[in-house]
Amino acid sequence: MGDRWTLLLVAALLDGPRRFGELGSAVPGIATNVLTSRLRELERDGLVMAVPYSRRPLRVDYHLTSVGAELAGALRLLAAWGGTVDDTHGPRHGACGTPMEVRYWCPTCARMDGEDEDIRV
Repeated sequence: MGDRWTLLLVAALLDGPRRFGELGSAVPGIATNVLTSRLRELERDGLVMAVPYSRRPLRVDYHLTSVGAELAGALRLLAAWGGTVDDTHGPRHGACGTPMEVRYWCPTCARMDGEDEDIRV
């Protein structure tokens, strides 16, 4: 998932299946050989599935698998975070401009990291 273009391809497929040329248009700047390589890697990893719509010549639509579709939430969070980043001060709260902080939260105990001494990494 860390390769260049991979998340952009997954994001392009969130709206539904696309053909090779449509993916190339949806991700401007990606070379066709890189697009082919990334799609093969995503298929191998079980995130994308190629579904034939023509046998002669062989043509396919690319679909996200259920595992690939689960990335939608993470991609939306990354996109929202990316839209709030100030390169000099990091992400800021949109309503008041305060720099944001990351804190760990335990949903079982309903406590945040730092509230007790029993935190393990």
